[in-house]
Order: sequence, then C-alpha cells, then structure tokens
Amino acid sequence: MATMATSAAIDLAVRGTLAFRPLSAVAGVEITGIDLAEPLAPENREAILAAFLAHHVLVFRGQHLSTERQAAFTLQFGELEDHVIRLGDGKPPPLVHVVSNLDEHGKPTAKPYSSGNYFWHTDKSYHAIPSYATLLHAVDLPPEGGDTQFANTAMAYAALPEETKQRLAGLRVVHSWEASRLNTGNRPATEDEKRDRPPVNHPLVRTHPESGEKVLYIGTHTSHIEGMDRTEGRALLAELLAHASQPQFIYTHQWREGDLVMWDNRCLLHRAVANYEMAKHKRVLHRTVIRGTAPPV
Repeated sequence: MATMATSAAIDLAVRGTLAFRPLSAVAGVEITGIDLAEPLAPENREAILAAFLAHHVLVFRGQHLSTERQAAFTLQFGELEDHVIRLGDGKPPPLVHVVSNLDEHGKPTAKPYSSGNYFWHTDKSYHAIPSYATLLHAVDLPPEGGDTQFANTAMAYAALPEETKQRLAGLRVVHSWEASRLNTGNRPATEDEKRDRPPVNHPLVRTHPESGEKVLYIGTHTSHIEGMDRTEGRALLAELLAHASQPQFIYTHQWREGDLVMWDNRCLLHRAVANYEMAKHKRVLHRTVIRGTAPPV
C-alpha cells in the first residue's frame, strides 16, 4: 500500500481505495475512489483527516448528495453549526443551506440577498468558538467561472518580515457580524442578529491547533484591533489582507458539477469570484459548517 501524497511534487498516491492528487503547492488535493453518500470506513476517515491537515482543501469529485446525505457526511467530522443570518421571512437558514446568486423568485441576479461570500473571509470568525471546516457541494454551476479562491494564511504569515511578526505578536482583533455586514455593503445586521452574535476578539496571529503553525486570522468579519487607534488598526488589517491575498498564497478552485469541497477555516481565507454572468447563469451550492474550538486567549 502506497502512502498518501503530502507534497504537490507527487502526482498521485493511493491509500486503500482512495486516490489523492495534489492540486497546488498552496492548498488543495483531489480525492477519488469514494462515494460520500455511504458511511466512511474508519481507515478512509483517517486518510481524509490526514489529507485535510496536509492540504487544507479537499476536493471530492463526482458526488451527488441529497442535503440529508451531505449532513450525514459532515457529521462524521464534527457538530453541524447554525447560522446567524435571517432570511426574508426572519427565520435562520437550515443547517444544510443554499449559497446562490438567486433572487426570491429563483432567478439569477447580479445582486443576491447576501454577497458577503465574495469578500475574503474565514467562516464565522465572529463566533466565540469559530468554525473548524466548511463544506460546499456544487449543485448548479455557470458554464464557466464562478470560482472559489483560497488564501493560505500560514504561508502568508511565514513570509512576513521578522519585525512585522514581532509587531503583531499579542495583538487581538474584534470580529463581529455587524462589522461584516458593514464591510461588505450588505443590509445592516438586525437587532436580533446583533444580540445572537455580539462582538468577540481573537488573536491576530492564531496558532493552528493541530499543525502548530502560526496563521493570520483576519478577513472581512473584522472590526478593529483592540487597544489601537481605529484608523491605524483598520489600515494594518487591510495591509495584512492585501499581503495574504497575493497570488503566491492562493489556490483557485474551478468548480465541476458534483464537486464537494471541504476546507480548513483555521488557516485559510476564501472568497467566491464573480467571474461569470451573474444575472444570466445560476450558481447554486449546498453548504454545511462544522463547529470548531476557541483560539487561545
């Protein structure tokens, strides 16, 4: 039995029934030889978790999952997380919910109900206990475009000058749903949403709980840096985001119908890319999110 690939220099490796093909040196590995509608064998679950730690983005091709099957697959890795956003009827979305560019009539639009996913972020950093992983399942795609980009914030941190790392040490950043809505130009947070998700603070430089790597924990959900002048702090956050989203730190995923993509929110930023005719073509994905652990105080 061959060992699993842990480097993009190895084109393909096999572990049991699974085949692993790295997609880039930044992040991403394609996994084939598995039907996610079936419960995972223990050895396959362990192989998937090892790949997740090594590559951060897992791409399972050709999966055709009902929402129930996607939930069942997700639950094999942790607790499903709820969502703070309220829909048009005032209710939160289901645990397996739709991410799309559709309007209330099911038609594609260039101005969907929420467009926050088109900005660099790490999912639910505005939670006191932020997310471990997110899973997106491609249901309906434009004929081209509609990509998702991932930025490796461990690589971005490692590339910073030592004096900058020293400057960032010990700084804490306030994250909030209210700030996220303002930063992305979406409708303001409702009073119910603000009550459900009050501001929280996290280390600007977070330690990945499994790899031990230092990562930049930033993105569009941030408000300001504690103890720093607001203007100066926001300028520093913008500078770090621009640094982390440089091409050398990015993997761009070009979706295929049936892809299920799972990624590590603890060391990645991500965003959808509006590189398609949003008002003409549907882009529909089903999303689940796994609850994580609190960054150290």
